[in-house]
Amino acid sequence: MVLQIALDDETADAVGDDVDDACTLECGGEVARTGIAVHLYAITESMADRYFVNADGEILFVPQDGELLLCTEFGRLTVAPGEIAVIGRAVRFRVELRGDSAVGYVCENYGAAFELPELGPIGANGLAHARDFLYPTAWYEDRTGTVELVQKFGGHLWATELGRSPLDVVAWHGTHGAYKYDISRFNVMTTGGWDHPDPSIFTVLISATSIPGQANVDFAVFPERWVVGEHTFRPPHFHRNVMTEFMGLVRGQHDSKAEGFVPGGASLHNQWGAHGPDVETFERASAAELTPVRLDNTMSFMLEIRLPLAVTDTALAAAHRQPDYDSSWSGLARRFAPPSP
Repeated sequence: MVLQIALDDETADAVGDDVDDACTLECGGEVARTGIAVHLYAITESMADRYFVNADGEILFVPQDGELLLCTEFGRLTVAPGEIAVIGRAVRFRVELRGDSAVGYVCENYGAAFELPELGPIGANGLAHARDFLYPTAWYEDRTGTVELVQKFGGHLWATELGRSPLDVVAWHGTHGAYKYDISRFNVMTTGGWDHPDPSIFTVLISATSIPGQANVDFAVFPERWVVGEHTFRPPHFHRNVMTEFMGLVRGQHDSKAEGFVPGGASLHNQWGAHGPDVETFERASAAELTPVRLDNTMSFMLEIRLPLAVTDTALAAAHRQPDYDSSWSGLARRFAPPSP
């Protein structure tokens, strides 16, 4: 079942707070505990007397530009580009700007709650560590007056008026809540020998399923790092994948695209769709001297999903969509040379 979220699809050029200015790009699965939706947000106004709660799934914020203050029932989190924040399912919150505007990405996770992946042979000292995830200090909001609470439930938005702030929780216990993570704390594990590592080695958080190797969604990051592989085509190689890949770029340049993929942009390669580096990247990497290279000023991320994602009409009709994306592979020369008998 494919769900198309009933957000306001006419707000791409509007201004407002984060409930108004969310643009759904694609989604797959259903709100009954499976699948995800991906949104972009563009905020020019804080939520003053308005609050939001998502009963369908937890919300992963990936800021691309501009700092956010997330005021939740459990406390406040300041989240800047280079960090992520997760607000648990059914947690009430509002968003305040820390500048004039903010843009970024949202993953709405309908499946199992995000958790750290099993590290197996990696052991205790790689990827993301539990000690680096920050929970807010206890805080509450004791205010009266008419406010609006918008709730997402069953794929639809509902609104009601309250006579007080819903952020009036003064104590709690348990593990459900809101937290943030600084991606610079991610300890990159990559190849020290040959071949390009599978992107799952860059996983920060996973929403698991009962099928080994097929997560509801993996959230992976590709920060600054050393590339040292020998006898290796170093960019992501050409492949088809059982998992769907949604890519976003926070800053810099992605190592598989020489141009056309800018910060704030996104790409989607649905499951079994062939893809890989563009022609310029391929030619440059094929001729490169394989000395250690430092990838600086880069931060991209990937949502890897076991279901296909359906692209919304809003995303397809966007004026800035790249309709000739497949032309990035035009001109790839045939290089196979079978050995002589």
